[in-house]
Amino acid sequence: MSQINNEVKEQIKKRRTFAIISHPDAGKTTLTEKFLLYGGAINQAGSVKGKATAKHAVSDWMEIEKERGISVTSSVLQFNYDGYCINILDTPGHQDFSEDTYRTLMAADSAVMVIDASKGVEAQTRKLFKVCTMRHIPIFTFINKMDREAMDTFELLDDIENELGIATCPVNWPIGSGKEFKGVYDRETKKVELFSDTRKGTTQGEVKKVDIADPEIAWLISDSQRVQLEEEIELQDGAGAQFDQELVSKGELSPVFFGSALTNFGVETFLKHFLKMTSSPLPRKSDRGLIDPMEESDFSAFVFKIQANMNKAHRDRIAFMRICSGKFEAGMDVFHIQGGKKVRLSQPQQMMASERKMIEKAYGGDIIGVFDPGIFSIGDTLTNASDKFVYEGIPTFAPEHFARVRQVDTMKRKQFIKGINQIAQEGAIQIFQEYNTGMEEIIVGVVGVLQFDVLKYRLENEYNVEIRMDTLPYEHIRWIENTEIDLDKLTGTSDMKKVKDLKGRPLLLFINEWSIRMTIERNDGLELSEFGR
Repeated sequence: MSQINNEVKEQIKKRRTFAIISHPDAGKTTLTEKFLLYGGAINQAGSVKGKATAKHAVSDWMEIEKERGISVTSSVLQFNYDGYCINILDTPGHQDFSEDTYRTLMAADSAVMVIDASKGVEAQTRKLFKVCTMRHIPIFTFINKMDREAMDTFELLDDIENELGIATCPVNWPIGSGKEFKGVYDRETKKVELFSDTRKGTTQGEVKKVDIADPEIAWLISDSQRVQLEEEIELQDGAGAQFDQELVSKGELSPVFFGSALTNFGVETFLKHFLKMTSSPLPRKSDRGLIDPMEESDFSAFVFKIQANMNKAHRDRIAFMRICSGKFEAGMDVFHIQGGKKVRLSQPQQMMASERKMIEKAYGGDIIGVFDPGIFSIGDTLTNASDKFVYEGIPTFAPEHFARVRQVDTMKRKQFIKGINQIAQEGAIQIFQEYNTGMEEIIVGVVGVLQFDVLKYRLENEYNVEIRMDTLPYEHIRWIENTEIDLDKLTGTSDMKKVKDLKGRPLLLFINEWSIRMTIERNDGLELSEFGR
């Protein structure tokens, strides 16, 4: 291993890579927009619902996303702020696309959790949070929509602690909510930051800061608000968790911030604190032990997402990879471990959602997209280290909904197979073939039913193929772990179906849990697993 040079080290130090997670509608995409506004990447922030400002949000680029006002694919955005280079991974909030979010979290070093102040922790937040805790990554909480009626602040904090099992430490404290929302009190500087409208949040607002002891405060907030604030702060100081950077880094304590992304209040404060509390890119697990970007000079990266047809003009596929160490230069040759050969990473690009810019170089911590001729899969490792290693894989989640899919026009068979295979390689759907039949009829498995709509929409719009879908009653899927099992001799229940996946591995579909237990009992030594490797 050669010595890492200082220029590369300095560049890696500046990097911050985080994912934004939340329940649908908590305001995640709006918050992302506002970050970009501060980074000077966009001059005017769009809003998802497109009312007062008619621009669509930058991170939602697929037509179906604009129609429904939800994010269905993760997007990657990069901007510079205050001497840092920040990579944001915006994830779909909708639960039907949670698998994409899980994979995206694998590429992040920390997560920002956005919570709606009137609703507290919601179901989807819980699920995503589990993935963060599994990886022990730092979690920061932004409680959004304070300009609407909100739950009691203590209740909100208790909700996070009880639901997610993580201690919280408010960095600032809200004064009022809804129409009475006056701003936040910064616990460290003991100043009150006052809320003012910013033309519906489309521009950066000037934040007025007044010391809590300043007599001017009496003009700005009512006496009752002031008394309440003093009481709440005293309570919080006495009973709440103290800030501890070490616990934050371990993912055991979440710093909490309050604000309103829509009106742009509290976003910059959050960004400044966040950059201070997060670290530069973290080491990653591989079969050679931890690969530390501060020590490993060779380039290495793993693929966490594949996206086809991002550009309508050319049908293309982009493999998104997280650079874990070293420096990337356009056109360099790297070794693709799973493919077992050298590949040239061509057309490297970074995203500003649908706008891409070609890049010449990138560093550990960055996320880049490269042209994929159809050789990459999710979880692949690329490196030019002489002592080769593989990063730990990304698990495949078991689909919960199944449908039989066939094309209406049999003449379009080629397009159908191409389309369905490409969308499957992105990881949005999983395809299965019935045992002993060809590709005439295929079974599609998805994590959430909305993915069926997206599949139908994309096949029609991108591949010009109309399909028929019949939903199937199966709810459980199991991969067969033992290779020596003869499928023809396998005896199961009447509702069991034998299928194989794209790699030809045998699987079983079941309608209920009972059938799984019966099948295991009837076949001696049969080993079934819930995850595909």
